[in-house]
Amino acid sequence: MEAHDLSLAQARELLDKRKISSVELTKALLARVEATEPRIHAYLTITPELALAQAEAADQARARGQSGPLTGIPAGIKDVICTQGVRTTCASRILENFVPPHDATLVGRLKDAGMVMLGKHNMDEFAMGSSTENSAFGPTQNPWDVKAIPGGSSGGSAASVAAGSCFYSVGTDTGGSIRQPASHCGVVGMKPTYGRVSRFGLVAFASSLDQAGPLTRTVADLAEVLAVIAGHDPADSTSAPRPVPDYRAALNRGIKGLRLGVPKEYFIAGLDPEVEKAVRAALAELESQGAELVEITLPHTEYGLAVYYVIAPAEASSNLARYDGVKYGLSVREKTGNLMDMYYQTRSRGFGPEVIRRIMLGTYALSAGYYDAYYGKASQVRTLLMRDFFNAFEKVDAIVGPVTPTPAFDLGQKTGDPVQMYLSDVFTLSCNLAGLPGMSVPCGFSSQGRPIGLQVLGPHFAEETLLAVGQAYQQATDHHTRRPAL
Repeated sequence: MEAHDLSLAQARELLDKRKISSVELTKALLARVEATEPRIHAYLTITPELALAQAEAADQARARGQSGPLTGIPAGIKDVICTQGVRTTCASRILENFVPPHDATLVGRLKDAGMVMLGKHNMDEFAMGSSTENSAFGPTQNPWDVKAIPGGSSGGSAASVAAGSCFYSVGTDTGGSIRQPASHCGVVGMKPTYGRVSRFGLVAFASSLDQAGPLTRTVADLAEVLAVIAGHDPADSTSAPRPVPDYRAALNRGIKGLRLGVPKEYFIAGLDPEVEKAVRAALAELESQGAELVEITLPHTEYGLAVYYVIAPAEASSNLARYDGVKYGLSVREKTGNLMDMYYQTRSRGFGPEVIRRIMLGTYALSAGYYDAYYGKASQVRTLLMRDFFNAFEKVDAIVGPVTPTPAFDLGQKTGDPVQMYLSDVFTLSCNLAGLPGMSVPCGFSSQGRPIGLQVLGPHFAEETLLAVGQAYQQATDHHTRRPAL
């Protein structure tokens, strides 16, 4: 088996048995990056010198008996997460040359755990998109079919794991941006509970929705990464001051007797028949292992999309106001007669069309005379969506269903219709509005050979339940063992 076909756990086993060094493993992965990038474009910045230096340090640590689960394992980081000394562009021209002076908290924790960072992953600009076609530096292609989108906004992160050009990655999820590309690329991805992973050092899109999480090939690998990045951070006022449980122990729980809710609102007209067939088969497998399937209702689901596209753009309008050409990032000052001209030129040239669209939507929703009618009302309906989940979790331990209505669609297919693009996240964004943990696990393929994912949602801080469900499913199936023929 080639190095790039290994899971994280398999790579670690080879390192622990001294059958390969971290330097050798890193060189093999860098060669894989070089071989696949012309077709996939998963990376915006590649850091071979840094990676090899970190790999050398990891080998020395292992020789001293100081290695951990992630020591010397090559990884990638979504380019919306700050990395000291390595540019962080958010896939935007306005931050094209921004080099952060500090690491995000989660990056610091990964470095302390022995991470080898291969580079920064492509994404939709400022994490605004569902296909990674909104990147200012060009789209990412799906490793399973280069004519297809990889999903978004963490498309580069998911595509890289699927292509074997890193063993794990960390993305962000504001309305489905980890789970949706994980589904489309046939990998595992989790959005933890809001506050479970520090947001310090994440470039903000929507502050009440953003959450970082891992993408891996297996649920067991995901548990290892989550154990490192989870935990309270005093630098983040929204970080939950709760101890981190033993996520690895959750993998052996089994699911016998677990009550799994199946929301009728997630199996509606417009759901692709191939997606429904794959998800129904996954539910049958879980039931065969002793889980009880319970039909539930989430009655306000139909309002989730409208609520999200008021709240998220409103918060984006506020967060992105800082990019004014004065403090950092792009500054267009030539031929400007006054300060307002500089603002206009900088933001017009620096932001792409989707970011501009959402800033305008959000600014309108927050403007005088409209705040109560839009943002205020959306916040009230958000509370109703949260109550739907709270009521459901009084009856069930987790909720299961599809991640997306369709398998990955072709590149360019929906770029001219923003509403159709937004509908890609109809099953994922309510999870963010409620602050819940959610996970995508590979559960099949379409007739075109494009992956399909099963979504598992849980109550706040119930990541262990999600891991138990995902592990039980993966132990009984082989979808996650298949590799794209790149």
